[in-house]
Amino acid sequence: MWDQPTWLNWLANLLFSIAAVLVLYAALFVTLHLPIFPVKHVQVAGNLSHVNQEQIQLIVRKYLKGNFYTLDLQRTRSAFEKLPWARKVSVRRQWPDTIVVHIEEHRAIGRWGSIALVNQHGELFQAASDAQLPIFYGPGDTVKEITQGYRSFVALLAGTPLKIQQLRLSSRRAWEMNTTDGRQMVLGREAVNTRLAQFVQVYLQQPLIADSQWRYADLRYPNGFALRLTQGSGT
Repeated sequence: MWDQPTWLNWLANLLFSIAAVLVLYAALFVTLHLPIFPVKHVQVAGNLSHVNQEQIQLIVRKYLKGNFYTLDLQRTRSAFEKLPWARKVSVRRQWPDTIVVHIEEHRAIGRWGSIALVNQHGELFQAASDAQLPIFYGPGDTVKEITQGYRSFVALLAGTPLKIQQLRLSSRRAWEMNTTDGRQMVLGREAVNTRLAQFVQVYLQQPLIADSQWRYADLRYPNGFALRLTQGSGT
């Protein structure tokens, strides 16, 4: 092969090309790692109610390492996702010196017993909150089902003063709720939205019911419901 000029020229060109590529790569690597492309701004966007400036500054100082090109976006996103109220995080570069972080916060609509908070998507998350939130009880695989039920029941009760304080779903998928004014309502398993809607309709049309001191309502009847009144309030 060494006495064949064509092969020698081809080999020389190949080695020269490889060397040129390596030199360009090394030059690009060195250039990108120079401190001439600093990240000067970190913009945090989103409708934030719980993520505060102190938390953001802590993450920026601890995790944002490197310049505009070498900053690890995946590591940065993972760092922000560790915030208790952060549900989803996206991170992108914005030329020439800005990192844009968008945070979607959890919106708590209830508590899962005393274990965790429940967001509007029926997801559990761990965070501190002193808000007065309804408490949900049920089998561990029913968080989304209870969330959907809660949203439906709240919509149906919107025209009344009744507010849900506790909502339970049994292992047999039977619904029961307690209101903030100490009333208990049993909805059962079948056609619960229809039954509650019928109850609300009668409740709004009959002031006697709304004004009575009933403490227990059984909505499991196909064509009506039963009320249990407090002692001394009549029958």
